[in-house]
Amino acid sequence: MIRETFSEEETIALARDLGSKAVPGQVYRLDGDLGAGKTVFARGFAEGLGITEPVSSPTFQILKEYHTGRIPFYHYDVYRLSDESEMDEIGYEDAFYGAGVSLVEWPERIETLFPEKCIDIKIETDPGKGFDYRRISIEGLQDQ
Repeated sequence: MIRETFSEEETIALARDLGSKAVPGQVYRLDGDLGAGKTVFARGFAEGLGITEPVSSPTFQILKEYHTGRIPFYHYDVYRLSDESEMDEIGYEDAFYGAGVSLVEWPERIETLFPEKCIDIKIETDPGKGFDYRRISIEGLQDQ
């Protein structure tokens, strides 16, 4: 599935819809360049889960957990990891295989740790179509 958005609000609305349909045990791999809108997407996704607290990038913490929605939400930014083994220290398996939903920014950094079935989301920009334009590709939802 490919969706185009032309504003931050449209990106949030798309992510909110996905979050509203998320179920425990799903792992979303969120790919996009710096500034592509991954954190904006995560905010909308959290809204769809019923999370009302502010959502920000876990860049320096690696993981932020939210437990105020209908299911736990684990938001990872693994860009700063130097080795996949660092994920063991934060208990990623409890999140990936637990009762919540996980969203992982920079998934290529921990590629071998993911469950067999994941949902892949890629956010791309195109300055020729406007500053707020995003092309969002979503794969794997039908496998869930």
